[in-house]
Amino acid sequence: MLRWARERARLDVDSLASRFPKLGEWEREERQPTLKQLESYAHATMTPVGFLFLQQPPEERLPIPDFRTFADQAMVRPSPNLLDTIYLCQQRQFWYREHAMAHMLPVVDFVGSVTLQASVAEAAAAIRDRLGFNIDARRDYPTWEEALRQFIAQADAAGVMVMCSGVVLNNNHRKLDPEEFRGFAIADPLAPLVFINGADSKAAQMFTLAHELAHLWLGQTALSNADAAVEDGEAVERWCNKVAAELLVPADVMRAEIHRGEGIGEAKQRLARRFKVSTLVVLRRMFDVGALNRQDFWDAYRAEVDRLREIQRAGGGGGNFYLSQAARVSKRFARALFESTLEGRTLYRDAMKMLGISKIETFNELGRSLRYPI
Repeated sequence: MLRWARERARLDVDSLASRFPKLGEWEREERQPTLKQLESYAHATMTPVGFLFLQQPPEERLPIPDFRTFADQAMVRPSPNLLDTIYLCQQRQFWYREHAMAHMLPVVDFVGSVTLQASVAEAAAAIRDRLGFNIDARRDYPTWEEALRQFIAQADAAGVMVMCSGVVLNNNHRKLDPEEFRGFAIADPLAPLVFINGADSKAAQMFTLAHELAHLWLGQTALSNADAAVEDGEAVERWCNKVAAELLVPADVMRAEIHRGEGIGEAKQRLARRFKVSTLVVLRRMFDVGALNRQDFWDAYRAEVDRLREIQRAGGGGGNFYLSQAARVSKRFARALFESTLEGRTLYRDAMKMLGISKIETFNELGRSLRYPI
């Protein structure tokens, strides 16, 4: 059970050696930890301490349908970070559904409004029209971050709770891994929710949001890896990828933007800035409209994946905590929660727990940042 907990948390013996120098002996059953050591180990491996007393590991199943494939292999064991993120979003969605029912908020009628029989162009046009998504206006956004912020605001205004975070709650020691998942959608007629892995690049998050919105239009809950290059696997994922690509980079607009004789490297950077999407999406759309043959596409795509991974490893951080916090929980959810708390419908304790906040001062300041007088 000790070994299972470590592997479940995706840790090795060396990474835990400084805190648990006898771990190797524990796993070989040469020594036994004390209860205090066991509690510390459970915390370090993000495992309920009671699990460690079981005779065999429990079967932990994802609570939502899993459509991820990586290198043609389905992911088998979800990490504690992924599981806790889904559970947290389900808790928030349940709360918001109750709030919507109590306030008789209207049903979000686009959830489940299309089927897989709809053409990709029709589905993308339906999403674009409902969100007021203007391709030409995106050209003028100075950064991908601003374009993503506006995209999220459009989805929020349409009735979707969009939560974007790279960590579990506000715990910077529990970082989410884009290699494990990029996002998920939880369909509901009153409380549709999209979660975006904020550890991914801003340009990649743009595609993830478009992909998960396609799932909501299908009325389908799904955990995704949202890879623009996926050509096999689940039919639903392929359809959502195509809709996301058409939404962000319409084929007719892409054809008009192609410059004859332009090199792949120059074209991908120019078109990524024009559409405010990742260079990977641009390469895929260049292939879709016939500007790249299959071999050139895959050579360029694999090289670009390697380049972006190196950039991602370099990392970054900082920013305004309260702006980041609103993005992590969705402004739609945060505003409803503050309104309910101030009216006495929700306990401060419960509200702060759903936000991952421990201090009342932080809670109040977040409320002020959302323009709630506290």
